[in-house]
Amino acid sequence: MAISLYDALVPSWIQIVTAVRGLLDKAETYCAEQGIAEGDIITARLADDMMPFNMQIHWIAHHSMGAFKGVKAGLFQPTDTPPAQDFAGLKAELDAALEGLAQITPDHMEYFEGSTVRFVVPAYNLDIAFTAENFLLSFSQPNFYFHATTAYDILRGKGMAIGKVDFLGPLRIKAQ
Repeated sequence: MAISLYDALVPSWIQIVTAVRGLLDKAETYCAEQGIAEGDIITARLADDMMPFNMQIHWIAHHSMGAFKGVKAGLFQPTDTPPAQDFAGLKAELDAALEGLAQITPDHMEYFEGSTVRFVVPAYNLDIAFTAENFLLSFSQPNFYFHATTAYDILRGKGMAIGKVDFLGPLRIKAQ
């Protein structure tokens, strides 16, 4: 059985964005229970030269729904929209991504196959052409998982009792 571009991406985007959205709920509860300021999580980093937690969340949305929008436009650029500075804003960003992802159909994804998508970063004079499927599968998908994993790791590093099941989110199991 062949797998479509839609099947390779959209259900997994929804699964992981849903899981990370749940992690935000847990992080908010954790802060309240432990007396930790929200900002201590929002600005936490794994290393000084890495982006903070809120940017990890921001990039999860950008490399899922934002990637789809980029493919649709034929152009993907790093977002210059600043990330939310609180859990409510981060949740809203993921909720908006989930809303958009739920509207994508297999026909939408099929339509873009073979089309050109340019990844442009003007500050670095970078302009790379991809096919839509290579952009999504070799650039945005790895970035999406990198940022989801990094967000999870930041929360673990801050002492939250979360595990792999929290990262995986709602599995797509076979109906009995």
